[in-house]
Amino acid sequence: MTPETRLREEICTLARSLYDRGLTPGSSGNISALLPDGRLLVTPTGSSFGRLDPARLTLFEAGRVISGDAPTKEMPLHQAFYDTRPGKTGAVVHLHSSHAVALSVLPGADTDNLLPPLTAYGVMRLGKVALLPYFMPGDPAMGLAIRGLAGKRSAVVLAHHGPVVAGRNLEAAVNAMEELEEGAKLALLTRGMAALHLTAVQIAGLVRKFDVEWE
Repeated sequence: MTPETRLREEICTLARSLYDRGLTPGSSGNISALLPDGRLLVTPTGSSFGRLDPARLTLFEAGRVISGDAPTKEMPLHQAFYDTRPGKTGAVVHLHSSHAVALSVLPGADTDNLLPPLTAYGVMRLGKVALLPYFMPGDPAMGLAIRGLAGKRSAVVLAHHGPVVAGRNLEAAVNAMEELEEGAKLALLTRGMAALHLTAVQIAGLVRKFDVEWE
């Protein structure tokens, strides 16, 4: 099996897992992942994570579509992560997961770090999660907003829309995305209950030990 065939299968397998667990409904969400030779595989526009065909994924080379169906309209969002976090981004996952979206529309959100530090793994896998304002789906301004973060964040939530996570590879990006959704769920479950957060000292220990981006 070639690296390309393997990655095509991995994208479809993990996408189906996300869909089957209700993490992104209908034809929402998109995934991109880099091949070892620098080409990019992307889920097509209007496609359901539950019914992806490995052979129909969009293949980009040097910024041009060379095969497959038309790509997601949110390519500027994906490309912004690859451009601003070179060497750190091998895949980008964007979902419309319910808890992250719900947290994004509540008043009083911390736009620099949407998720309260409730768990060690939330800090370790995500760092700080930026909350970005609302953009119309497909608006290239979403990519500009990511670029405005200057590569300092691997995870963001688009208000009224959904989370986007970049990882070193596809599995890491999916795992971090699932951590983000669970963190949002915990934040909603404990909202207004004076939940105890990790202390600054505890967070600093995680940041040092696991080389977390926290500035």
